[in-house]
Amino acid sequence: MTSQLEQLRTLSSVVADTGDIDAIARFQPMDATTNPSLLLKAAALPAYAPLLDAAVAQASGDDKLGDACDRLAVAIGGQILKLIPGRVSTEVDARLSFDTEATVAKAKRIVQLYADAGIGTDRLLIKIASTWEGIRAAEQLEREGIHCNLTLLFSFAQAVACAEAGVFLISPFVGRILDWHLANGMAKPATPQDDPGVQSVQRIWQYYKRHDYRTVVMGASFRNTGEVLALAGCDRLTISPELLGELAQSDATVERALVDAGERAAPPATLGEAAFRWQHNEDAMATEKLADGIRKFAADQRKLEALLAAKLAAKLG
Repeated sequence: MTSQLEQLRTLSSVVADTGDIDAIARFQPMDATTNPSLLLKAAALPAYAPLLDAAVAQASGDDKLGDACDRLAVAIGGQILKLIPGRVSTEVDARLSFDTEATVAKAKRIVQLYADAGIGTDRLLIKIASTWEGIRAAEQLEREGIHCNLTLLFSFAQAVACAEAGVFLISPFVGRILDWHLANGMAKPATPQDDPGVQSVQRIWQYYKRHDYRTVVMGASFRNTGEVLALAGCDRLTISPELLGELAQSDATVERALVDAGERAAPPATLGEAAFRWQHNEDAMATEKLADGIRKFAADQRKLEALLAAKLAAKLG
């Protein structure tokens, strides 16, 4: 029998949500996504110890610590790209989430470091938080041929603004939406179809198809395989090694869950900044989870910096 993972691959592009090269080699995804939390985990793996040392040794400029962090992210991305046919997502520092110009500058720095390693933009996605400022940065980068993955996406307003900005790909979160609803008194969903995170991605996917937006929808942040399979047919799904393993172990039938009915309509009027901010603000879950996600990624970025700072100090000492 064919495993659920292999069946899912015929319906959606499977992406690995990890920086662990062993897991990537095992599951052979098309793409891989990283973030500061995943890089922090990866930095603790013995296989990456030489990359940490190299990042510290090569760090230059006025901000050696920031440069070392960028070099480490790119070095890990480069290792991942040896194992996958597609793209790796590398994230801009979450602390720049409300600064369009700084986000663009950091993205271009990351792209340059990849270029120095012989890796072109056709293998990359620059990952940016889906704030208004982040979406504007992505719009500018897309115009310059640098494709982006807009992450920490929880509200419909964020999804609409990303599509209108011509963003290459969005990562709407599933599990974190469920987490919020459960923490706020919702009963556990009876079926995956009742999961509010699943419903959020379904709504976005159908909206994009109906209005003929080219932006790729990649469901992310899954808590269980039920959520994953309830979105079979979504453009892409980024899945943790643990859940990839569960899908590989099961041979139960996987049915297409997302179906394009073929209906098309002209998009509504463009969402301006004031309307975006109001609509996003009206969604308490999205407002809280976006802020929380940025804080958590920033905290893990600081932990990664502390790790590299110790190595820099040892080198200079």
